[in-house]
Amino acid sequence: MSHYPALRLRRTRSSAWSRRLHAETLLTPADLIWPLFVTEGDGVEEPIASLPGVSRWSVDGIVAKAREAAAAGIPCLALFPNTPPALRSEDGGEALNPDNLMCRAIRAIKDAVPDIGVLTDVALDPYTAHGHDGLVDAAGYVLNDETAEVLVGQALNQARAGADVIAPSDMMDGRVGLIREALEDEGFVNVQIMAYAAKYASAFYGPFRDAVGSRGLLKGDKKTYQMDPANAEEALREVALDLDEGADSVMVKPGLPYLDIVRRVKERFEVPVFAYQVSGEYAMIEAAAAAGAGDRNALVLETLMAFKRAGCSGVLSYHALHAARLMGG
Repeated sequence: MSHYPALRLRRTRSSAWSRRLHAETLLTPADLIWPLFVTEGDGVEEPIASLPGVSRWSVDGIVAKAREAAAAGIPCLALFPNTPPALRSEDGGEALNPDNLMCRAIRAIKDAVPDIGVLTDVALDPYTAHGHDGLVDAAGYVLNDETAEVLVGQALNQARAGADVIAPSDMMDGRVGLIREALEDEGFVNVQIMAYAAKYASAFYGPFRDAVGSRGLLKGDKKTYQMDPANAEEALREVALDLDEGADSVMVKPGLPYLDIVRRVKERFEVPVFAYQVSGEYAMIEAAAAAGAGDRNALVLETLMAFKRAGCSGVLSYHALHAARLMGG
């Protein structure tokens, strides 16, 4: 006797226990990296208007957030400083100060919560008066090799303070190899490099620039060093170069608009791939939830699951603590 249909795919979806059993992708708090913004002062919290629910915290507040993250099962924090205008300069020299805001935050976190990972941004945009990620010439062009030399010093400065993962976000050619060599020479053999390998010149970064105080400073755009959103093959070339130069993992940034890049990188290289769910993506979810266009909790978890399904080992997300708590972390 013929039966129709022979296979019913709804059969395994018919109960909650079965859906859990057949789930192909697992999302846990251990998949999350929580970006935090550091500011000067003591007992300071500065809400960021374009990032509702996100604040800049003074170092003592960052330590408190690190404790919350550890309790929720989040394995790693990503730090970004809001450098005071008086300490910004054309050459971004504050990046090399061993007692700068970033280094003080690293040391405080590692002293208070030694078992949580600390990932640090390597780029000059939080420190330059012009808001670019590197040194600029008289015509406003960002200089590659001269910038890379400064980035090496910045990376070593952060490693000496206790950073676990150096994450160059500047997109200068060759900087990963120079940083890896310098870390090895100074004995930081276990300090990881997570390369911002495919970082696009995106319209989704606006709230981040508010958070680190660089939006109003930026002269021109970053299209001569960040990638063209039209390009995918170029992203694979960027990833290949960074891996050859010693990157332990690579990042795609932004996140959801570039899931195709995540998938292609994972399939081509079979290495740890991370995505940054950037400030504009976060702000859109918050705006949708505030407008009643979607359930906030469901939107957060579904988008994070999309990163994992595409092949990510982990995700940098401003929703990390909220998501971890939703998952029972």
